[in-house]
Amino acid sequence: MQEGKRQKQVGALLLHELSDIFQRLGLSMVDGGLVSLTTVKVTPDLLEARVYLSLFQARDVAGTMKKIEDRGWEIKRELALRVKHQLRRIPTLQYVHDDTLEHADKMEALFRKMKEEEARVRGDAGEGKQEKEGKQEKGGLQEKGGENLKSMPPGEEGSQ
Repeated sequence: MQEGKRQKQVGALLLHELSDIFQRLGLSMVDGGLVSLTTVKVTPDLLEARVYLSLFQARDVAGTMKKIEDRGWEIKRELALRVKHQLRRIPTLQYVHDDTLEHADKMEALFRKMKEEEARVRGDAGEGKQEKEGKQEKGGLQEKGGENLKSMPPGEEGSQ
């Protein structure tokens, strides 16, 4: 189902404020990994929000998510102070690991591997093709009285 206008507005507001809160509370770097908020999806009644987190080079994804959830009350309190004049009720926050970046990296690696495999296969087949083309060129160059056309200066090929 498609999000309504108000859902998108509240989601954008929460994303902006939560990003700032994560920076202030020092949650943008957890265990040497970078934590970034990718999107916030809000339910139609605006009472629940899913916060999608992208974790870059995090050693323990589950541990990092647990640390963030443990500080959830602190994050929600800070959020309430910031948006209390814009929202009647502060939505319940649910943190979800967004693995889109890892999925994209895996797909990129697969495409790279396919391209290398294709180049290797073409390279093997291409050697046989180049040999055939070389034989055809040698046969085609011996024209016009046995002279080699490549040794003639440009413009003089057709003058004989």
